[in-house]
Amino acid sequence: MVEPLIQFKNVSKRFGSKVILDNVDLQIYPGEAVGVIGPSGSGKSTVLRVIAGLVAPDSGEVYIHGKRRIGTVNQGEDPLGVSVVFQQSALFDSLTVDENIGFALYRHSKLPPQKIRELVDQALLMVGLPGTGDRYPSQISGGMRKRVGLARAIVANIDPTLARTNPNILMYDEPTAGLDPVASTRVEDVIRRVVGYQGICEAYLIVTHQESTIRRTTDRIVFLYQGKFQWDGPTHDAYTSDHPVLQQFFSGSVEGPIQ
Repeated sequence: MVEPLIQFKNVSKRFGSKVILDNVDLQIYPGEAVGVIGPSGSGKSTVLRVIAGLVAPDSGEVYIHGKRRIGTVNQGEDPLGVSVVFQQSALFDSLTVDENIGFALYRHSKLPPQKIRELVDQALLMVGLPGTGDRYPSQISGGMRKRVGLARAIVANIDPTLARTNPNILMYDEPTAGLDPVASTRVEDVIRRVVGYQGICEAYLIVTHQESTIRRTTDRIVFLYQGKFQWDGPTHDAYTSDHPVLQQFFSGSVEGPIQ
């Protein structure tokens, strides 16, 4: 039986009086492309932060690659093969694209600078941005910055001597937010393509509101609302489901259970 890469067991999380996760279970398996969707403010990004170890649940158990995570990940600690691509890319404005992508390797690895530049060039090629390493974030478009953020998340897994013992799990927080349709398509294509590279990505989760991104990058959807995963199933089934929250969400109607 295949073991899940990620597992929530009776996980709860609240911020003040707001319940974000209410005693939920979740399993993510190798090879899956999972979309975490739901209304704004429902706590989708919190799911990613709990998985990444940036936020600790109030109760319940979180397992990554079969290892239980206790508390949050401290600086320098092994994050168990989880990489996050942040919504705003989180690039350093004063560093070049090359320096941004290789930042962790320049600071923490023993690789010579020339080797790191070679890995950065490979990562840029994978995300469709060859030859852009000498530019600064202010000199590239929003869509390109999103792809640079993805290159940074995968660069350490390109070299087998650096790749984590555990397969890499990628998590995307609104990767196409604020992009025009063409730029969104480019980012969506990269997300799908990267998962095919051996050792780069074993599975991914993506938080998004964009319908094109849901359709083009996910095979499975979990719908979060009022602290519960209200629906969990194949993406193509979600669009034909008679579940009230799905029907309202995809139609954009103000009438229904989502308030």
